[in-house]
Amino acid sequence: MKRRDLFKAALAAAFVAVSSTATVAADWPKRPINLVVPYKAGGGTDAYARAIAAAAKDVLDVPVVVVNKAGSGGLNGANAVVRARPDGYTMMMTSGGSFLLSTMTRDTDIDALESFDFVAQVGQLRTSLMVPVSSPFQSVQDVIDAAKANPGSLRWAHSGRGGFHHVGGLGFLANNGIEAQDVPFKGGGPTRAALIGEQADFGFLGVQQHRGFEDQLRALAVNSQDRDSVMTEVPAFGELGIPFAAVSSPVIVFAPKGTPAEIVSAMETALAEIAAKPEFAQLLAERGTGPVYAAGADAKASLSAMKADAQPLVNSLSN
Repeated sequence: MKRRDLFKAALAAAFVAVSSTATVAADWPKRPINLVVPYKAGGGTDAYARAIAAAAKDVLDVPVVVVNKAGSGGLNGANAVVRARPDGYTMMMTSGGSFLLSTMTRDTDIDALESFDFVAQVGQLRTSLMVPVSSPFQSVQDVIDAAKANPGSLRWAHSGRGGFHHVGGLGFLANNGIEAQDVPFKGGGPTRAALIGEQADFGFLGVQQHRGFEDQLRALAVNSQDRDSVMTEVPAFGELGIPFAAVSSPVIVFAPKGTPAEIVSAMETALAEIAAKPEFAQLLAERGTGPVYAAGADAKASLSAMKADAQPLVNSLSN
């Protein structure tokens, strides 16, 4: 085949590919969208996903189906989505901070910033220090004093090593010069259940997990400088003067790398509309959280900044 014919053939193939992508984007969505949550049902990220699915009914023409794929600190679900067809029908909603930290602390080929296309941020999760309601600990200082009196004797629960609840808890221990034995569970729901069942002396879990369980759990402090905007009754480490590691987590929707830009943009627009709906805010308020929207580019910039801030902490934890 002559060089001119080869060029024409390549140009024709490229045109067909572009036309096919444009057709797919123009027809999207035509069937249900699977929204993978890489954690068990019952946690903070899962609550956001189910609120999205409920509030999307008059925004998208198709249902949003929540699919829980737990394991490996969120990486099992991420691996499933990174291999999915980039056609807009499989996306992932995850705790951005936990996802980022998992990729930084585990042996994986996934890069939280580069392996996916960012669609949008729809929420924000904060970890907090909680104890069973029957616990003798009435304050954060009680926990610190007990841990110092008997180093390594206390057990603390979290939703998985390498996640932001785990790292936040480790930062609290390190900054206050105390030791305790960590007990990981698979997700926020199981962590809450374990703490209620007194399988640990204290735990680090999403502050929203306290909503509806006030008679079973005592929230001592949220891991931040200021109080949470929804769970305002829980004091913050900052106001208590307790040293802590400023680790939180944006809730972000990702699409497989290579998803047509038109589809990513359409989903970003849909999520902005959903996040602004009173119904969405009400559903989240019932679960102790609230909407925090940011466009995909802004969500990526925030996670990139968080990586830079977290790297020294991650390095110190691996030593």
